Amino acid sequence: MESVRAARLQPGLGSLRSLRPGVTGAPAPPPGPGAALPAAPPGLGLGLPPPPPPLGLQGPAAPPLPGCGPPAVLREAVEAVVRSFAKHTQGYGRVNVVEALQEFWQMKQSRGADLKNGALVVYEMVPSSSPPYVCYVTLPGGSCFGSFQFCPTKAEARRSAAKIALMNSVFNEHPSRRITDEFIEKSVSEALASFNGNREEADNPNTGIGAFRFMLESNKGKSMLEFQELMTVFQLLHWNGSLKAMRERQCSRQEVLAHYSHRALDDDIRNQMAMDWVNREQSSPGALSRELASTERELDEARLAGKELRFHKEKKDILMLAAGQLGSTHSSSC
Repeated sequence: MESVRAARLQPGLGSLRSLRPGVTGAPAPPPGPGAALPAAPPGLGLGLPPPPPPLGLQGPAAPPLPGCGPPAVLREAVEAVVRSFAKHTQGYGRVNVVEALQEFWQMKQSRGADLKNGALVVYEMVPSSSPPYVCYVTLPGGSCFGSFQFCPTKAEARRSAAKIALMNSVFNEHPSRRITDEFIEKSVSEALASFNGNREEADNPNTGIGAFRFMLESNKGKSMLEFQELMTVFQLLHWNGSLKAMRERQCSRQEVLAHYSHRALDDDIRNQMAMDWVNREQSSPGALSRELASTERELDEARLAGKELRFHKEKKDILMLAAGQLGSTHSSSC
């Protein structure tokens, strides 16, 4: 019984449809171009309000938020945080942001932060033979940022990515970025107002607002970046159509929340989603290339705005994995 329950909660679309009588194994139709998560999703497919924004301070002295102004404003905000960090950790003078970012996370680990995969910060350069060069940096918890400036060299792209990641890492330590009882009440009240809900819904775990409260309370004490990392899993499940498939398998909202709230995004999830896109491409030629082009545009826009990128980056990686599987299948059939 437990094995059947676990199978119903798998992220793949086609292979497990037969677990519910009357549902065939036909792949789900491909979403339209750019079918990413809506700005205010009614629940990421679960009836949940959107996650809180991961960036920026909420205090009165907060600098301009990344992504909320022209590039010059973003650069000034980033430089101000980097200078402040240098002043408080290394004294005045030029700071090596790549080293500073790594030291920041090593310091967090030494102070007891629960970093399951260690404190290593990982950089990834986008292959290119000429500028502008683009670099992504993934933080130990999984959050991803990218170079947000025109970078004439690979070293500058690496520094640019490190700057925006350091800024967000520092912001994330601010008390206002923690999920507290006060924050939960404020967020739930705003969600009720946005969705014209009532207080009874917030106290009922079977409603979308109630599930939202459940997720917030389950993550009390965590930071906004940590909560965003969890929500990325649900965003991907929604984008891929996996949440809809789970509903068709008669999985309850509570089952899905309980299962994926404690499951990290891993290669098994990525491979199953990639196979879904292989099936979509085979049933609707061109679906994969259209979604990949849309995803790359979204990724570039978010990167240049200084936003957290993991959702967009994971989408692209899954689609590239699917393209590679299609290429391998085509080569082996020749």
